Amino acid sequence: MSSTGQRVAVITGASSGIGAALAHTLAGRGWHCVLLARRVDRLEQVAAETGAEIEACDVSNREDVDWVAARVLKRHPAIDLLVNNAGIPAHGSFLIASPERIEQVTRTNYLGSVWCLRAFLPGLERAGSAHVVNVASIAGTTVVPDAGPYSASKHAQLAFSRALRAELKPRGISVLTVNPGPVATEGFPQTRLIRRRSMRWTVLTPEQIAVRIVRAVGRGRAEIVIPRWMRIAGIAAALFPATMTRLVARGDPGRDDEIPEDG
Repeated sequence: MSSTGQRVAVITGASSGIGAALAHTLAGRGWHCVLLARRVDRLEQVAAETGAEIEACDVSNREDVDWVAARVLKRHPAIDLLVNNAGIPAHGSFLIASPERIEQVTRTNYLGSVWCLRAFLPGLERAGSAHVVNVASIAGTTVVPDAGPYSASKHAQLAFSRALRAELKPRGISVLTVNPGPVATEGFPQTRLIRRRSMRWTVLTPEQIAVRIVRAVGRGRAEIVIPRWMRIAGIAAALFPATMTRLVARGDPGRDDEIPEDG
């Protein structure tokens, strides 16, 4: 907790989307938030609305994460909640995406969560009964057409999160894995889905995801898919991988604005 007795939450990717919505939701419930992202101007806006602290941080850079974590832990030795939400889309498939983009999406979406967890672990342990939330994606449970690098990064983050739950349980730290479906945000506008009247209802808002995350943390949940009916995609991919691959291969190539939101 902070010196004021408030619970302390560290949120990555907090300049917009799910991260910003979560900052507002937690602040409304009495939490003190420390917001991390690359865009300081956007962070300042969210901080002004929520009373949060901010730190400029590129989670894909391990040295940057370690330096920022040291600064935060000096002010807040105990961290009650860490939300690994930072993420970026990957343009195109493995065959056409640039090597630089493939590396960047892997470092941000997957390794960023690993580096933040390791850097803030001392603070989580000092909190006594802390929580880690990893915002993965429904794309981590199945395959998204024409978005192989993004899906691969989310598969890796999902495996990390599931393994981490077992590793941290003896330390009294719980882990929640969140797999959102399509969420309309700045980075993932979901334009193609919204244009289709028959599909518009499938697109969620960051605020809806934030409320579900807070509720799931309070209930001690291990993993959630939002919306629930999308769990069928992950189940089908696990039970019938060859069939799902054939179906994906026959489908129309997707676009980046159709990639499920990661925050």
